[in-house]
Amino acid sequence: MQDELRRFATRHVPGAGPLYMHRLGGGLVNETYRVLRDGAAYALRVVAANPHGLGVDRDWEAQVLKAAAAADLAPVVEHFDPRRGILISRWEAGQSWGAADARRRVNIQRMAELTRRIHALPVPTPARLMSPAKWIDYYLAGTRAGAAAALRPAATLQLAVLAMLPKVAPVLCHSDLHTLNLIDRGGSLILFDWEYAHASDPLWDLASWSANNDLEDSLQHDLLRSYLMRSPTGNEYMRLRLLGWLYDYVCLLWSELYLNSTGDGRAAGRAQLLSERLTHQSSRAT
Repeated sequence: MQDELRRFATRHVPGAGPLYMHRLGGGLVNETYRVLRDGAAYALRVVAANPHGLGVDRDWEAQVLKAAAAADLAPVVEHFDPRRGILISRWEAGQSWGAADARRRVNIQRMAELTRRIHALPVPTPARLMSPAKWIDYYLAGTRAGAAAALRPAATLQLAVLAMLPKVAPVLCHSDLHTLNLIDRGGSLILFDWEYAHASDPLWDLASWSANNDLEDSLQHDLLRSYLMRSPTGNEYMRLRLLGWLYDYVCLLWSELYLNSTGDGRAAGRAQLLSERLTHQSSRAT
């Protein structure tokens, strides 16, 4: 694999000088390498595990990345092979955020601004329209009985309440907003890993960021108010809370599907945490 990646990088990384590759680490689906050539740095992302059935659409990701990079929301892509999931982009220097950074009031405002910019991007055609209900149906079709199946009645109730609220026009959503996909360049923020991007409810991204950072009610309210640039209505705040629960449920389904498909136990701890949190929130709501 290493030799094949090096040959791929030699062909597609700009420049003609010697090439140096250093593995930075791997997530559940992707591995990332830092590549140096002719004094310039690049990031090489490669699929580390078979993402079949996890809802990744590499062809649509390629279209989204083009628009996001043009808006300075994603690194500039030098080469992308959707079939193999290998992406080479320019290296972005900056600082990662920790849990405390995500909760700072100034960064709540910066994330709201970043999310507005994402949602202003054009939606590539044909649009990849997804919703919490579609994600749930998609993942449930590939999972065996487990914690997520036991929580299905609670999810059905959440979806029913959501359907009663006023409809909103879909926008382009990143759909995987957490600190591991964010770099702070000082004057601006930039995002990685757009592979789950789709067109959906704009508050889906706010729910994603809130859930992944365990934001309490007051910070969720601040995030929503900063995003809207006005005080949210009761329906808008309810929509954010419902989407937050549903986002966690979709992540639980993803974790169980990943665990069933790969046997990789790294997702087990996350699945247990999500199951406990969703169960607690459901019992508190009733």
